Amino acid sequence: MFLSISKVKSVVAAALVMPAALTAFSASASGDGQWQGGEHVYQKVCGHCHETKGEIGPVLAGRELPPAYISIIVRQGFRAMPAFPASFIDDVSLQQVGEYIQQLPAPAQE
Repeated sequence: MFLSISKVKSVVAAALVMPAALTAFSASASGDGQWQGGEHVYQKVCGHCHETKGEIGPVLAGRELPPAYISIIVRQGFRAMPAFPASFIDDVSLQQVGEYIQQLPAPAQE
């Protein structure tokens, strides 16, 4: 199976963006090491790739993905998405981001 040029560009872009996202991810935790809720995590980390209309990661809004599914993908990684260990996001915050993603409405059609 061959990847299209656009897919290759997406993977390369993800490889370049992910180190910055990981840095932002670890740097944007509050002083006690806890995130400030699921929306905060999504806006600071997830949205960099998942709000780009499929250019890097798939759009998650409106899919009603179960929080347990989100947790598995975040911990194990999938395709261009790296795994995020508990040292980057604790289990409680990960559950909150999963719940936030599950309730996101579908994006408006353009």
